[in-house]
Amino acid sequence: IISPSEKGKKGQIVRYLHDSNEIEVIADSFDEYLEKFMEYGLDFISEDIVRGKIMFFNYYNEKVYYEEFGEGKPILIIHGLACNIELMKGCIEPIFKKVNGYKRIYIDLLGMGKSNNCSLEYASSDKILEMLLSFIKEKIDKEFLLIGESYGGYLSRGIVSKCYKNIDGLMLLCPMIIPDDSKRTLPKRNLKFYDKKFLESLDKNKRELFSEYMIITNEKLYKRFEKEVISGIEQANNDFIEKLKENYSFTFNVDKEIEMINFSKPSLFIAGRQDNAVGYHDLYNLIEDYPRATFVILDIAGHNLQIEQEEVFNSLFLNWLERVEKYNI
Repeated sequence: IISPSEKGKKGQIVRYLHDSNEIEVIADSFDEYLEKFMEYGLDFISEDIVRGKIMFFNYYNEKVYYEEFGEGKPILIIHGLACNIELMKGCIEPIFKKVNGYKRIYIDLLGMGKSNNCSLEYASSDKILEMLLSFIKEKIDKEFLLIGESYGGYLSRGIVSKCYKNIDGLMLLCPMIIPDDSKRTLPKRNLKFYDKKFLESLDKNKRELFSEYMIITNEKLYKRFEKEVISGIEQANNDFIEKLKENYSFTFNVDKEIEMINFSKPSLFIAGRQDNAVGYHDLYNLIEDYPRATFVILDIAGHNLQIEQEEVFNSLFLNWLERVEKYNI
């Protein structure tokens, strides 16, 4: 038993680090400690989880899972369809090992990740957008940065259309532009670089997933793909996903609304030249609606280019943060 310091408070659960004089908070209360233990077992005291805060947002009768890391300017980070927060944590958190001053907020969308146990009544883009706007109002309620990947990029544009005055920067990663996949402009050539020997070591389902969603397939990239992509597919509520696909489009023209706004905050759009899920051409058609946007199409890059082109992704991300910090108006 120890007395709280000026930075601490009574009831916190702590652990000693290598230096016996240094401690780290792993839960703000015993109830939170038990909740984490029940959810993660002993894994919850791992470095990644200790550094962040694991929480649920109560939205009507649903619980929406999210995690926070760091302190400072909020960044709301939204993953794609049938994914979970691991997808975006995997590519963004390593960058912030050397960057301070930002609170990263990762949220599991309804029907996905640890928010997967929810009613089918919320299986529409309009209703998921309403949940996100409610989350922003209750949990952020000030200027923030916004990142959206794939379907999360579509939802992010919905957020821009509704509360653009509070958004100081926007990043879209392989964003879905057109909900109807039959109307998307996709690359005609499907370039692949296979490590055939490694692919043969995988079971059929994982081999097909890996080959479908990646341009480069080797053992090194598979480790990230399994943790960041497959984990989300396995967690997703398939009934919810199928229902959502029936209500995939907003009931309003999101890009027409943004065109009227003239959103002039530093933005970054990254697309894969070989992305056979959403392509890049439809995104390019929107470039004039974002006068402060850097637009990049990467070669040897598919729908998971943050894994395939990690160094370039990191460099572009840091450049975006620099523009947000130094050149915002």
